[in-house]
Amino acid sequence: MKKTATLLLFCTLFAFTGSAQQVIQRDPAISAMLAEVSPDSLRNHIDKLVSFGTRHTMSTVADSKRGIGAARQWVLSRFNTFAKQSGGRMTATIDTWMLQPDGRRVDQPQEIGNVMATLKGTDPNDDRIFMVSGHIDSRVSDVSNRTADAPGANDDGSGTAAVIELARVMSKYSFPATIIFVAVSGEEQGLLGAERLAERARTEKWNLEALLNNDIMGSNHSHDTRLIDNTKIRIFSEGLSGFETDKRAAGIRQYGAENDGKARTLARYVKEVGERYVDNLEVRLIYRNDRYLRGGDHTPFVNRDFAAVRITEMNENFNNQHQDLRTEKGVEYGDYAKNMDFEYLRKNTCLNLASLANLAKAPSMPQNVTLEARNLTNTTSLFWQTPKAGKVKGYYVLMRETHMPFWQKKFFTDKNGLTLPYSKDNYFFAVQAVGEEGHESLPVLPRPSMR
Repeated sequence: MKKTATLLLFCTLFAFTGSAQQVIQRDPAISAMLAEVSPDSLRNHIDKLVSFGTRHTMSTVADSKRGIGAARQWVLSRFNTFAKQSGGRMTATIDTWMLQPDGRRVDQPQEIGNVMATLKGTDPNDDRIFMVSGHIDSRVSDVSNRTADAPGANDDGSGTAAVIELARVMSKYSFPATIIFVAVSGEEQGLLGAERLAERARTEKWNLEALLNNDIMGSNHSHDTRLIDNTKIRIFSEGLSGFETDKRAAGIRQYGAENDGKARTLARYVKEVGERYVDNLEVRLIYRNDRYLRGGDHTPFVNRDFAAVRITEMNENFNNQHQDLRTEKGVEYGDYAKNMDFEYLRKNTCLNLASLANLAKAPSMPQNVTLEARNLTNTTSLFWQTPKAGKVKGYYVLMRETHMPFWQKKFFTDKNGLTLPYSKDNYFFAVQAVGEEGHESLPVLPRPSMR
């Protein structure tokens, strides 16, 4: 018989107003990790990446001081250094392969590689993986120009530096689930490294629950509107992936679930947890996969039905992206570190850390979440089964009105079911597992049960 609890006075309610929680609970251990993220350290990472002259995907891999080969070897050396403080839990490698000419942005055979550090989870029964990425390659105006200096300080030195800094800090701590830190290659030539990694995750059947892709996240000002703001960050998320959408279209249309795909659910989670831990930072949810005329390394994962989002600064300066280094009519063009705000980059790196740590410390998601839909009622009954991994203190049932972009209320219960005095016709619901220390899993939207 299914266990359920009726909401009267027996559940703890957390209400949300706008983007801020009325009740804020921070894990002191996560706060301590955030305190270790350093703007000076991030600046040093970027200065070193810039020092390689160009990190173009098709640049030299033989030179020890210049080009993409030297850059990725340096990132690997940093990961190996951090591994020494991990108690044997972190390992690092470069996943290399050979590109062949494609008639577009690859004109000759070239060795390419994703630099990866894996922080193994401590729970042998927990096979979950959480991944964070930034792309190591850079470019100038001509995407095929492999010899000109291409500093790539912000695009995407910022994302790569964040990944390195996260590995530096988090390698000293343990988490039940596994975290992978990746400096992806070949983004500017067509998301090549991300395509390989996403396909590898699919074919090897990784239990990859979330990917946070960081691309252009360290500048606080635009070039045309002259807006300056280091208090907001954007998260791009697709409502529905293209993966087998045709097979699920009928149910999505019937129940209005077009705004609750895996990526968008992850984006809401990052917003809630990030704003809980990072002061003076507002996470803006952008309801599209990416910007106009641009693409990112999260997309190959979204296309394979993984939860993946893009994290990008609020105001982009396009004079500093994909530009030859020059000055025209008094305007300097080029992706230099001097155009960045390292305190802003610190906050955006902390957004990643808080989200990854909270996810990796939480139990896995509740299983077989259902919503009773066989009767016409003005209440809502939900049921679920215990997660596969992790120690569970209880569960949050999340609720929002159908027109609202983020969850408005949380109801806590220690049972495997809950009946609420709210009509299922008027709200969306989800369930997340809560660990003994209060860390929440990703939410799971229920499937209607007619039995």
